[in-house]
Amino acid sequence: MTARSVRVGVLLAALSACTSPIARPAPPLGVPHLTHGVAVGEVGARSAVVWGRCDGPAALHVVLDGGATPRAVAVGAAHDFTGKVVLDKLSAGTAYRFRAWCGDSANGTVEGAFRTAPDPRAFAPVRMLWGGDVGGQNVCRDAAAGYPIFDRMLARRPDFFVALGDMVYADDACLAVGRFGNTQVPGPPPARATVPAFWEHWRYDRADAAMQRFLAAAPYYAVWDDHETQNDAGPRNQTLPDAPAAPRLAPARAAFVDYQPLVDAERLYRSARWGRHLEVFFLDTRSYRDGNTDLDIGTQPKTMLGMAQLRWLIDGLVRSHATWKVVVSSVPLSIPTGGDGWADGGTGQGFERELLAILKLLRMAHVRNLVWLTTDVHFATGFRSTPLPGLRMLELTSGPLSAMFFPHRDVDPTLRPERLYFHGPSVPVTSAEEAQRWSNFGELDVGAFGGLTVRIITAENAVVFEREFRPE
Repeated sequence: MTARSVRVGVLLAALSACTSPIARPAPPLGVPHLTHGVAVGEVGARSAVVWGRCDGPAALHVVLDGGATPRAVAVGAAHDFTGKVVLDKLSAGTAYRFRAWCGDSANGTVEGAFRTAPDPRAFAPVRMLWGGDVGGQNVCRDAAAGYPIFDRMLARRPDFFVALGDMVYADDACLAVGRFGNTQVPGPPPARATVPAFWEHWRYDRADAAMQRFLAAAPYYAVWDDHETQNDAGPRNQTLPDAPAAPRLAPARAAFVDYQPLVDAERLYRSARWGRHLEVFFLDTRSYRDGNTDLDIGTQPKTMLGMAQLRWLIDGLVRSHATWKVVVSSVPLSIPTGGDGWADGGTGQGFERELLAILKLLRMAHVRNLVWLTTDVHFATGFRSTPLPGLRMLELTSGPLSAMFFPHRDVDPTLRPERLYFHGPSVPVTSAEEAQRWSNFGELDVGAFGGLTVRIITAENAVVFEREFRPE
């Protein structure tokens, strides 16, 4: 067992004790309380953000164990009574526990835990998970089990989790009878173009007990994809046929920001450094993209990222001194998705020329050990690619966490991908129990000496792919 496992194991054991129903009795009637647990995110070496939602106008309080003075922020109806408290002046690579509550009384206190990122110079092991696609195609909260995959992820004792898009399906409905015939907790109808309608979908998923346990103990970074708005969403695709004058991107984004422990609501692309060996770059692939079905022709490539984000990404990757540079993209690189992803699949659509321009600049700058993480396609697969002479990289895809499965073996050859793994059903899934075999998440272990181990793990806790990669 590694030192990191011992450290995180002790932290999770303490947390499980302090988050039991016995330790958290329901607050008296009329006393403000947290409605959907807590979530901790945007963890750095010196700071973290704690999110919570009160049941009405109040102040959200957060205090670190051993801290004398709680930090508080007022919450109100304009943001669905959600609030975010920034914890700063923390120590790098240190385990913390905290308590959160609403109002002037500490009744209904909810507890959480996290560990700050190691110093960028520290040769520290790091475990990160990634996954996406929750509650899609009427594969939603089981009436008895909820979303059990979040307990499987918590058992992996991650340092942090990347919630890689489609963490709600605002354009879909969760019915009393699920896609696989099981009894479900019914959810809201598909959202119209208002912020409160999108809030409903976030409240539905965050009410799940397993998700609350996970988010209280596993710091996360939120990334949005299309179904937080609608299928294949972007500035050129954000209205419904029956409501062409009602843009959805802005209200969907506002609701997304309200329900995430984000520091900067204006810019969703950012990076996080975790020790000597790992830096993660989170892309916003929805806010700035050109039309999906536009042909990628002309003197300038179509853009998915927009010029400012494109420059930020290239500059950050070139300047990074981390051993592994991990780029988080909500859409895949080598799997054709009908123009919504990077690959054009031979259609002339997609955003392939912009991607190739990025990769050419990275090759010129001698960037090494590049990894791309994606979800979106509802099956797990991965590639080792050599898109240009002298440039090798990994593309790793996981999912879904809880949604329908759409496996296919189509691959765009542009990046010269070599398949590493494939996990998806070959025949239709017919029961909720069988679906647990195919639902999955990804795990990256970065060792103290720079080795990278990749795993794909199912909701049944089975490791269906595992491979170690040495840095160049």
